[in-house]
Amino acid sequence: QVQLVESGGGSAQAGGSLRLSCAVSGYTSNSNCMGWFRQAPGEEREAVARINRGNGNTYLLDSVKGRFSISQDNAKNTVYLQMNSLKPEDTAMYYCAAGQPAQPAGVYCYVGVDRYDYWGQGTQVTVSS
Repeated sequence: QVQLVESGGGSAQAGGSLRLSCAVSGYTSNSNCMGWFRQAPGEEREAVARINRGNGNTYLLDSVKGRFSISQDNAKNTVYLQMNSLKPEDTAMYYCAAGQPAQPAGVYCYVGVDRYDYWGQGTQVTVSS
């Protein structure tokens, strides 16, 4: 069983930075894709960033490109979301998730929330103007 625990959320001023961490336990190859998703009140949950832990490929939502980055520390079994130049519209609950990459190649990490089997409890990010 894969377990995910997020940390690092909080409040920031517009233009500021936050780094979210997702500690992963019980890792299996069926959870090779790690994603950061966010959901604002009344909005759909969307994929902000994804990483294939096997090959390191990363994917970013267009609206966060140039501001956010996703990375991993395999020794610590942790995935990070570095958020710079924060905007008020980045305010949301952020979730870490794990799922299987597209088969058979095992390269691409899906964007859909239904492709991720394991979820953390979420961490709130609030950006004020």
